[in-house]
Amino acid sequence: MVDRWVADSTLSERFPIYTRANVGEVFPDPVTPLTFGSALWLAEVGWRDAWTRIGAFSPDEFKPDEFEVLGVVGGYCYLNASQIRLFGERAPGLSWQMMDAQLLGVQPGIPPYEEQPGDVRPDLTAKIGETFGWALSLGSIDELTELTDDRILTEEIRAARPDLSVLDDHELIDRYGDLMPIHRTLFAHHLFTTFLVTLPLGIISAVCTALGQPEAIVTLIAGVGDVDSAAPSLALWDLGRMVAHSPTLGASFGRGIDGVLEFIREAGGAESEAFLEAFAQFTYKFGSRGPNEWEARSPTWETQPELALAAIERMRLSPDSASPTTHQAQLAAARESLGAELTEALAGDPATQAQFAAALRSSLAWLPGRERTKTNNIRLIHECRMTLRELGARMVERGAFDEIEDFGFVLWEEVDDLLVDPHKFSGEIRRRKAQYHELEALAPPFVFAGEPPAPSTWTRRDAIRPDRLKKGDVMQGVPGCPGVATGRARVVLDSHDPAALEPGDVLVAPITDPSWTPLFVPAAGVVVDVGAPLSHAVIVSRELGIPCVVSVTGATQVIPDGALVRVDGNAGTVTVLELSS
Repeated sequence: MVDRWVADSTLSERFPIYTRANVGEVFPDPVTPLTFGSALWLAEVGWRDAWTRIGAFSPDEFKPDEFEVLGVVGGYCYLNASQIRLFGERAPGLSWQMMDAQLLGVQPGIPPYEEQPGDVRPDLTAKIGETFGWALSLGSIDELTELTDDRILTEEIRAARPDLSVLDDHELIDRYGDLMPIHRTLFAHHLFTTFLVTLPLGIISAVCTALGQPEAIVTLIAGVGDVDSAAPSLALWDLGRMVAHSPTLGASFGRGIDGVLEFIREAGGAESEAFLEAFAQFTYKFGSRGPNEWEARSPTWETQPELALAAIERMRLSPDSASPTTHQAQLAAARESLGAELTEALAGDPATQAQFAAALRSSLAWLPGRERTKTNNIRLIHECRMTLRELGARMVERGAFDEIEDFGFVLWEEVDDLLVDPHKFSGEIRRRKAQYHELEALAPPFVFAGEPPAPSTWTRRDAIRPDRLKKGDVMQGVPGCPGVATGRARVVLDSHDPAALEPGDVLVAPITDPSWTPLFVPAAGVVVDVGAPLSHAVIVSRELGIPCVVSVTGATQVIPDGALVRVDGNAGTVTVLELSS
């Protein structure tokens, strides 16, 4: 067993606590060497840019050439929880507990925050306060013009994608090298919005708790609208309706996902042509999305359309009444009504009332803003992915790679040598892939402080066998989306294969990256092992109107498949009502 992966990083001594919370959703698998030395390092410095812009840290608090905001141990990416908590302590009106609750969720075994020399910085607290004042003044995502500019930029990059097949190897690498630095700026914007959204949510949470209605927060941040990362699920729903209402398309899907596009072409007719055109437009617009989408080696809806077609297959079986647009409108109405009610309840405290109203208003900018920044980043990374896939295909033809995605196992500093002698790295790539799959089979520690345990001591995933829940058992998690739903639990471990999920079932999933969110739509409710209120896919579930509970630790391991369960998205509980016979 390898104890140090080629893409493992340095770790911070000044900020010693690291967690898989949040990042485990977007990097569920080990980080590949190419991503580590290019995209992940640019994310590190982009995050520092965001910290500095907010006022949370000064640049001299970080070592210039070593990872400190992010960390990679045994191949797995970690966030520096110490820094996130210190931001909560330095920020006026926030706390380390609030940062844990909003961004990190339930973290078994994490030690409490302890003040360290240098933590208290009145100058930075004042600067954060100025940033917060500006943030609360916004009331619409339209006011975050840099995020729209980023979207336009990345859409233009997609539209200007050249015919990659005519570029030579060096031109492909040059294209990747030219695109990657943009990621630093986009990621800085992503983290800037991520941490500023904690401000209005912190205010809303504090007021709801003071009013004796802590559960109200999930209603007050649902149905916001204009959430970019919810758009693919809405588009997939429309495609699913096309299939549901067409016997011709339904017959083609009934033959199976593999080859379904060819089946549709063979069937011919106006409905088939309309679907193929609509799916082509969907793939062009949303083809960057998929599982583990920060990793260039991973498949997406463009490179593997079957991922999207599988979601359409599940959605087509749902009744029209399951429309996410209808759910979204209902949630929006409930949000506005409850917001007005609670604002009125604060009439006797004008200062708090004004702050609460400002928080409600600014959340309409920052919640969808965070998702727009994520989408912008992913769109850029996909253009890098498509460039590398062209190079990978050539290496397969030359016998240097075993598969297209082997480009991920080359370090960035090795790329020039690869172009000179493609076969030089064949053996090393196979060795790294074998190590990668060894690490992939392990369960990394969720949190650690100081020196992490060596991967050779980690438990294999297939060796974890906890006792299954019984009738009447209740699991406590974190509320994700309001509402209560009852249905048969369907434990789905891979978003590639949702075949067992039927309309009205409760989806029980290990993570909530965007490849999963289309599966929320036909489900009655969603239960997830990990997550927090600001997990991006939880934000999406609140837009789609699907009762959701996250941070239900070990749910996929202890909830029996087929059991009848009740999901309470208000209380954050999952109850086993009866076991399957």
